[in-house]
Formats: sequence, structure tokens, C-alpha cells
Amino acid sequence: MTQPSYTEQLAEWVCALRLSDLPGEVVADAKSRVLDILGTTLAASSFESSKCIRDGAVLTGAGNDARIIGYGDHASTAGAALANGTMAHALDYDDTHMGSVVHISAPVVTTAMTLGEALKASGEDVLTAIVAGAEVGCRIGSVAPKAFHQQGFHATAVVGTFAAAATAAKLLGLDVRQTTHALGIAGSQSSGIMQCFNDGTWTKQLHVGWSSHAAVIGATLAKCGFTGPAEVLEGIQGFYTTHAKPGEQFPERLMDGLGTRWEYPTTSFKPYPCGHVVHGFLDCVTQLYTEEGLRAEQVKSMLCPIAEWMIPIMCEPREVKLRPATDYHAKFSFPFTIAATLTFGRLGVEAFSEENINDPELLALTAKINHTLDPTATDPSRFKGWVQVETTDGRKMERIVTDNWGSEYNPMTLNQVRRKFRENAVLVLEAARVEQLLENVERIESLSDVGGIVTDCIAA
Repeated sequence: MTQPSYTEQLAEWVCALRLSDLPGEVVADAKSRVLDILGTTLAASSFESSKCIRDGAVLTGAGNDARIIGYGDHASTAGAALANGTMAHALDYDDTHMGSVVHISAPVVTTAMTLGEALKASGEDVLTAIVAGAEVGCRIGSVAPKAFHQQGFHATAVVGTFAAAATAAKLLGLDVRQTTHALGIAGSQSSGIMQCFNDGTWTKQLHVGWSSHAAVIGATLAKCGFTGPAEVLEGIQGFYTTHAKPGEQFPERLMDGLGTRWEYPTTSFKPYPCGHVVHGFLDCVTQLYTEEGLRAEQVKSMLCPIAEWMIPIMCEPREVKLRPATDYHAKFSFPFTIAATLTFGRLGVEAFSEENINDPELLALTAKINHTLDPTATDPSRFKGWVQVETTDGRKMERIVTDNWGSEYNPMTLNQVRRKFRENAVLVLEAARVEQLLENVERIESLSDVGGIVTDCIAA
């Protein structure tokens, strides 16, 4: 008898999963992820790029199936998913699964909430679909950690499409054969190159929206009988061959302990709205600021040993990173994010204003921050930070953080996640609406229709 493909095995698990199969801590964690993504989506909704994606989604995806978060405009399910997914990632404030370096919650939560509204799905079904899709995505990505980035693909874009497709298939009630086809179709829609990291343009945001859009399209096509390859992952021209840089892979991670060992809850929340790989360094700078009294004007030079694989993402080309062209560009500038954190004592959404990215004093500090290779940084699933400072009066300071704040090994508390949500949501919603939304998300499994949560997310 022929061994089922990886996709067929994943599809069988997705179809069989029920909320009652999930441990209580997995359910609680998933609800925190929903809260976090709704907050980042709301906070981004007033930005220029979000207004553009809203307009584009309404024009290209006209319909009345679902609404665009923050705005309330109606669109087709695929159109609303495009807008909601893009906004969820627009501030780069959404969580990251460290083992795959994939922003996993944004594509699955926005797919689930958008499709869930269109289907009038229950909160129980939506939450189950989120966990199913996210768990599949974490595992697909962890087979080839870093290898997608090294091939020039944004891992969130290419892996997120599979994760979102599993979520959509679950909500649409597809059977194992149809779910296999939905995942097979996802492989031909998995795209997203990293050139935007170099010039600060907006396509990185679009990658998550496109994953959500592709998931709705692919799962719907599969429901209608359209087919996709069962060996989309491991085939001779499958995903791991076409999208990952050749080298060591770990296929055993795909199915190991599926349903008993949960990858999704290991995902790291983001306390800072910028590229996740720099977060350990921001922890170091924040500690030096609060505990040692270090201030921007005291810095003569700063040297940061960093993992080799992080350098192309955050540090190169250096002349470009020293003078970020846009707010989004600045989020992926290693020296700018560190300089802004030390300048303001924290790194919030406001740090990336046009005024700040053109501030001569801030840019002068940026030029004093250099990186060097850290030969001890060997584990890509743990984002280490290491900062060495020489001050203008000759003092030397050093701080090392093994695991960034928000990670599995240095987690944010539930109250810290709630505080982050409130700070984001209140940018566009009245305080009373924010508390209502928080309460409804925390009891989502008892809701008969998740459309009420989407209503909570519409600004006055």
C-alpha cells in the first residue's frame, strides 16, 4: 500500500480536529493570538498603505460577503481577506513562530475571521480552524528554517499560504480529499520575494493579505472539485525543492507528535513593532536604558555581534539601513531600531514617524551602531541579543539577552498581551468598544456567530 503523502496526512488531521481535542492551554493561547492580531490590524487601519489596500480590495473584490476591519467596507470574502491580512502585518507587530521564522497568526486569524463572518461560523469552529491552520504552518515552516529567506522568499508569505489554506478548508468543511487539493493548490499560490526589504516599499505587508486571499480562493476551488498535487511539499518539483535553498532539511518535524505536541503555542509575541530578529538587541538596549541610565547622547560607539543569517535581513546594505527611506524601511534597519529605542526609552508605533526617520540627531546615533558576526549564535529558533557600548566618558557597557522578550523562553504575560492590544485598538476605537471586543474574544468559543466580533472592530 502506498504511503500517504505529507499533505494527505496533514489533511486527515485537520479534518478530524475538534475543539475538544485541544488542551486548555492551547485554547487559551489561541484566544490571545486572536486578540493580538485584531489589535495590530486595527492599529494599522489608519495608515496610508491600509487605505490603499482597502480601496484596492473593494475595487477588485466587490461583494457583500465580509467586512474590512477598522473601516467596515463590504467586499467579497477573498477581497476582505486580502485587506484584513495585509493590515494585520502592516506594522510588523504580529507574532512569529521562531522555529520557522514565520508570522503565523496573521494569515490564519484574518482568514478565519473573514471567512467566518461570511459563513456566519461559530466561535468554536473559527478557533478550531485557527489552531489547525497555524499548527500546520508552523510544522511546514520548521522543516527548512531560514532556507526560504536564503532563497529570497519571505517565509511568512510562502508558508503562510499553506497555513491559511488549512484554516479555510476547515471552516468550509472540506473532506480529506478536498483539503489535500486545497493545500496542493496553495503550493502554486505561495509567493513573496524579499526585495522590498531593500527599499521600504509595501509588498511585505501584502504577503500576508495574499496568503489569506489565496487560501479563500484555493479552498473554494477545491470545494468545487478543482485539484492540486498531493505531493506539493516533498515532490521532485514540490515546495521544499522550489522555495527553499538547498541544504539540510528536517522532514521529521512535519508529523512528529502531531496532535499531542503543539508547536503553535511556542510562537513569540512581539513587544516591538519591527523586524523580529532584532528584538533581543532591543531588550538589551532597554535594559541598559532603565537599569544603567544609558542615554543616546552618551554613546560614542556601539557594536552588536549578530547571527550571520540575520545580517541580510536587518543590516545590509549598510548605507541603505543608515538612512531608511520610509517608515516600513526603518522597521528593518538594525541600527535605526536600536537608535530609536535608546532615544525614546521604548520602541512604539510612533517611533517610525516621518519626522523621526529624518531626525538628524537620531540618524547621527544610527551611524554609531555597527554589527559584527556572532560565532556563538547557532540556534535560529532563539533570537539572541548582544550589545557592547563605549560611552563618551570612556565607560564600557555590555548586555546579553539569550531569549528575546515575548518568546517561549521569555514570554509576555497575558496582562502584557492585553495591554498591547488595548494600546493598539484604542488608536481607532472608543475605550468602551475596546473592552467589549476584548471580552468577546476571550469568550469566543461560546459565540454562535463571529460576525459580532467583526462588528466590534469597526471604527465609528
